[in-house]
Amino acid sequence: MHVGALEARRWEGLVFSPGPGRGVGVRLAFVTPAGERREWDDWYRMVSRAGPHAPDFSYARVEFDLGPESPPDTGRGANAGSPALAGSLVLEWSRREDAVALRVRVEAAGRLEVIGDAPWAWEGRWEEAGPGFSGWRARIPGGEDGEDLRIVAAFAGGTGGRGTPAGAGGAVMRSLEAGAGVAGQVAMVAAWGGKEPDRSVGQADVWIDEARAEWERRRPRVAGHPDLAESIADNLMWTVLIQPETGRLYTPAGRSWIFPSPECGTGSGVPEPDDWTIFGWDTFFNALLLATVSGDLAWSTLLAGTGTQYPNGNIPNWRSRRGGTPDRSQPPVGSFAALRLHRAHPDPEALAAAYPALLAWADWWVADKNGRPRREGLTPGLLAWGSDTDLVPGPGRVPPWEVGATGHQRAAWESGQDDLPLWNEAEWDSRREVLAMSAVDLCSYRALDLESLSLIARILGDGSTADRLAADYRRLAATMNRVLWSEAAGLYLDELQSGPSTRVAASNFLPLAAGVPDARRAARMIETLRDPARFWGDWVLPTISRDDPAFPDQQYWRGSIWPPMNYLVLQGLRRYGFTALAGELARKGAEMFLADRSRTGGCRENFDARTGEGGGQRFQSWGPLFALGAVEELGAVAGP
Repeated sequence: MHVGALEARRWEGLVFSPGPGRGVGVRLAFVTPAGERREWDDWYRMVSRAGPHAPDFSYARVEFDLGPESPPDTGRGANAGSPALAGSLVLEWSRREDAVALRVRVEAAGRLEVIGDAPWAWEGRWEEAGPGFSGWRARIPGGEDGEDLRIVAAFAGGTGGRGTPAGAGGAVMRSLEAGAGVAGQVAMVAAWGGKEPDRSVGQADVWIDEARAEWERRRPRVAGHPDLAESIADNLMWTVLIQPETGRLYTPAGRSWIFPSPECGTGSGVPEPDDWTIFGWDTFFNALLLATVSGDLAWSTLLAGTGTQYPNGNIPNWRSRRGGTPDRSQPPVGSFAALRLHRAHPDPEALAAAYPALLAWADWWVADKNGRPRREGLTPGLLAWGSDTDLVPGPGRVPPWEVGATGHQRAAWESGQDDLPLWNEAEWDSRREVLAMSAVDLCSYRALDLESLSLIARILGDGSTADRLAADYRRLAATMNRVLWSEAAGLYLDELQSGPSTRVAASNFLPLAAGVPDARRAARMIETLRDPARFWGDWVLPTISRDDPAFPDQQYWRGSIWPPMNYLVLQGLRRYGFTALAGELARKGAEMFLADRSRTGGCRENFDARTGEGGGQRFQSWGPLFALGAVEELGAVAGP
């Protein structure tokens, strides 16, 4: 039985799933004295802290602000600036074998509703248990075994549910009329396997408090650095969701990144998200982050990423059950992540399961397309971002923002650096369907992928493939050194039709991570990196040079600081022995991330390179890469 906040909008509830495509859910709604109803996506705005969340789902806590609505990016939740606890709601839950306890404490005037429903239109349903029992029962139709599953829920606190429809679905199981400044509480214990929860609902407080203390005792920590390892686990575990039709646990780019499907939202008035959405490089970085707390969840996430692969070998920019991007991919960091994950949590079976997909993906980049390698750059052997136009999904199969997108824009999306100013310098080659350039970042990703995949092949005993990949790596590195290196700039520069690009980005340092430069060139790159007029400073690393005309924009990839780029450049510094600089980069990134987390309770998508303030999405899955870099600098995470 999977039990957890495993559906994207269910920050404040639970999913109970005994198998693929089956289960029921519990969620909350809050009604203010003025009659304003807050549920579904409102909870995302109201999250004030994604708290502790054990990887075995034995304990979780999340806090919300129920006070007056305010812009979500200007403070701690929706009630920024209000007195402590004014308008707050704290939800905790804990699982023990065949039962789960849930506790909700609210301090705000209004009505709290505990609603039983069925996520993703599953067939399971809740109904009042009947005479002699004050709780509810759920029946989940049988799966392959043909046997139905019954869950029984008992409550303490509040008043009995009305059994009437609530919002867009489900039935109110319990209600609590709360007053401002006076905490009210509802507890629920749900059990299956023949257990009767009414005997233990009175002990829900003790149960949950013990679970919290136990997780605090055994959770991974870095000695002397509070909230460093914790910030990784707390944020990533709250991003773990379930693919409803397969039952696999995975991580999207964040809970708000589940794309709506074109056919959803008809009739009910509440748009339903797609069942799941998986992004390429986000997912592989998420696997590395989850590795700090759970090897099993990390491998599950990585394999969910390789599982999005199309038949031609493309692991796409994103894919969901109903849609995706067969025309384009994203930075190929999967082999890099799989190799590091295997070293941290050796699992030969999982590595062998990922290997064929990673190998097919590596071959996809250079597979024949009209007589030339698919993503060949201006110089043979180098690469450029692109999009296979004939594979672009038709009308009604892409999100609204992708409708009518140009080939140039789709190629920029493939890069992961969606609006990086460097792409403005390259024209779209409509004949070959690539940007007319040789891109330093893609060549570097490709080199890192070939090197990592060669080592994986060697581990798995595929010596001939390992030799082929290693030879491809050496050829690519030699071509990059011959064509892309600029002694004057002290960097590898994109090749354009007009010559070397004059614009540089943080991704121009990625050849370090791939081991491409020799020691002398690496030292020259460090000179450029440490120049405060270009990249170094109090807040690092900006996506583009500080002297670039687009730097003041601080919009998305136009100057702001992004976790994956900092993390990959950090790997390059370590690789070449620039230990002091690596330590400084790791420290600055972690301090910036943790300061914003402390101030806002969030996990930001990117950061302003002038002020260090968080921007973009409030809860982005790869934000803790800043903390992971520091954890790696300080050594192994201390655990039980």
